[in-house]
Amino acid sequence: MDNWNREILRLAIPSIISNVTVPLLGLVDLAVVGHIGNETYISAIAVGSMIFNVMYWLLGFLRMGTSGMTSQAYGRKDRQECLDILIRTLMIGVGMGLLFIVAQRGIEWGMLRLMNTPAASWRFVATYFRIVIWGAPAMLGLYGLTGWFIGMQNTRTPMLVAVLQNIVNILASLFFVFVLGWGVSGVATGTLLAQWVGFLVSLYAAYRQITTVGVVERECLQECVRRVLAMTGKWGEFFRVNKDIFLRTLCLVAVNFFFTSSGGKQGPMILAVNTLLMTLFTLFSYIMDGFAYAGEALSGKYYGAGDKVGLRITVRRLFGFGIIMALFFTLMYVFGGVGFLHLLTSDRTVVVAAHPYLFWAYLIPVVGMAAFVLDGVFIGLTATRGMLFSTAMAMITFFVVYYLLWSSYGNDALWIAFLSFLGMRGIASILWARRYLVIF
Repeated sequence: MDNWNREILRLAIPSIISNVTVPLLGLVDLAVVGHIGNETYISAIAVGSMIFNVMYWLLGFLRMGTSGMTSQAYGRKDRQECLDILIRTLMIGVGMGLLFIVAQRGIEWGMLRLMNTPAASWRFVATYFRIVIWGAPAMLGLYGLTGWFIGMQNTRTPMLVAVLQNIVNILASLFFVFVLGWGVSGVATGTLLAQWVGFLVSLYAAYRQITTVGVVERECLQECVRRVLAMTGKWGEFFRVNKDIFLRTLCLVAVNFFFTSSGGKQGPMILAVNTLLMTLFTLFSYIMDGFAYAGEALSGKYYGAGDKVGLRITVRRLFGFGIIMALFFTLMYVFGGVGFLHLLTSDRTVVVAAHPYLFWAYLIPVVGMAAFVLDGVFIGLTATRGMLFSTAMAMITFFVVYYLLWSSYGNDALWIAFLSFLGMRGIASILWARRYLVIF
């Protein structure tokens, strides 16, 4: 294995581990309340977790925008700019978290209705929300810190923090629920504690990297903040990049929400089938996102250093890994997909009902691979307009294909539209990269 591949794997593997552990925060909550013996608690935690997933997913630009700009500054060896970006993203992330706390009553009112919260779970969802919302500054600050670490070519720290968060969440939730008997409040408090522990540990790790590794010499934090506030042009660039990512995220949310909603309109069985099959996409995305993070760090570094040869080689190697992963997951799904579905549910009727649609799930890795790889490259180059363009084109394709085929093909049309969405994202990304970027 040469140095190029070794560098990609050094960054990708910790990111893959981090990605896999992220959903565990919500799963731990569900597992704990699942042993209390009340189905109302389970639905309350499920709805409460979904509320925060939606809120934070829309603000994912805090991680992605920070990653690209930091990796470029790292490639230029601009240590002061690396620190300025960190302070800038922390100010925005923590500030928005505080804004969420201030506006929590309005957010709670709207989200509980948007999620169609069952009447029996309403009080428990509200209890969960009113506790976990106090972790918003920590979570949004952590988004920025994670992006900064990736840009600094350090994916190991986010991995360790993610593992630590889950350990804290498990132990704290078990203690609060089963020792103190706090019920849903105990689960929420455990999650809140894990969020703040993760943020504070990451903040300390960033401080250590700044002062020990030598991003900048030890200097007055107040002076750094003054510099950041005074650099209006840099703030404009920061918001330009993040605006494109935010709009791109809205396109993704629109497609995902419509996919779920359309499945629900076909009845609980089709909704269950689509939910199970989408786990095959989710599993593949966890792996490919790890390589996308490596692409963010390395492409930004070489672009910032003006190394076009290094950038091209990195993109080619990323596509090489992407092809290998796509073939591996396709074979795994073809030969083990049914067995995987049986692991997810003991209801054989749902698995049987999923059989006619398994073929579409088998195509996900091959059709979707290019979009994952180029998303990472675009973020590293801060070519976020390309991400927005490709996702918007893909969203339009999704709805056109769906409405053209729906009356004749039903749920098959939904899956064909989703695969068209994934494929168009990759095709449009390649076309944009060939037209505007020097990476092929």
